[in-house]
Amino acid sequence: MKVQGKHYRTVWMEGKSVFMIEQNLLPFEFKVHEAKTYQETCLAIKTMIVRGAGAIGAAAGFAMAQAFIAKADPDKAKKEIEATRPTAQNLFYAVKRVYESADPIAEAQKIADEDALNCQKIGEFGNTLIKDGDKIETHCNAGWLAFVDHGTALSPIFNANNSDKKVFVYVDETRPRGQGARLTAWELKNENIPHAIIADNAGAFLMSKGKIDLMIVGADRIAANGDVANKIGTLEKAIAAREFGIPFYVAAPTSTFDLKCPDGRSIPIEERSEEEVLYQTGMSEDGLIRKILVCSPGSNAYNPAFDITPSKYITGIITEKGIINP
Repeated sequence: MKVQGKHYRTVWMEGKSVFMIEQNLLPFEFKVHEAKTYQETCLAIKTMIVRGAGAIGAAAGFAMAQAFIAKADPDKAKKEIEATRPTAQNLFYAVKRVYESADPIAEAQKIADEDALNCQKIGEFGNTLIKDGDKIETHCNAGWLAFVDHGTALSPIFNANNSDKKVFVYVDETRPRGQGARLTAWELKNENIPHAIIADNAGAFLMSKGKIDLMIVGADRIAANGDVANKIGTLEKAIAAREFGIPFYVAAPTSTFDLKCPDGRSIPIEERSEEEVLYQTGMSEDGLIRKILVCSPGSNAYNPAFDITPSKYITGIITEKGIINP
């Protein structure tokens, strides 16, 4: 994707360093973060400087390569990298490939390149589902920022826009981290695609009013039976879509499939800090980025990062190999 006229990938490696778009600062500031060691790359994954299934996978692969470059204990490094985000299948997929490779640096780069190409193909297949004039709802961010390039859920929308289809996107996930409101909206604005940010609880209402033609989301892990782990709130959108007869698609490369995981009940769900619920970060009128408490002082919060959408609610899964039945 181009930012201010220059093409960027979300994450890449130069020499011994891994570079990535600092996603915690978006949409208020565009900055490239440098991680000089595999431990620093681990921290970037854990703190969500880099996030999203494919981008996490690429970063984890590069981290494993950094460990080999530094002549670190590969078994210890592998465990540290895998402990950063427990739900994202792409992370484990990439670490395993690099760990077992005779040429870790080349393998890590190959994984990143494959991710970008697969997402491009997902966009081409997904575009066939979109009609001129469609109104599409998304949840969270599964765009360019969540992968090395192109994205998954947004890739078909980018393709539709580039093929002169008039589409409108309703952008969901304003809480807890606001990755729809902050990142998806930023990407769509960058591509001049008409869109509106909606509150997390507005989706079913818009569906009931006939304002949604289809919904496309991403995935962090897909079990062998087609159950999908994705950002918390995806399940309720899928249930609402079924109620109102709206096609509900999941877009993900095959690297997100975990065939050793029999069903959604076997997918580990990451529980993140309660601060993501209790506090929000934004830009104040004086142009400074501030973190403020938005909930009742002294109250605790529970913050599961993902939920499981059973395959019965999914119309189809858009992969780089085509659209498959869940």
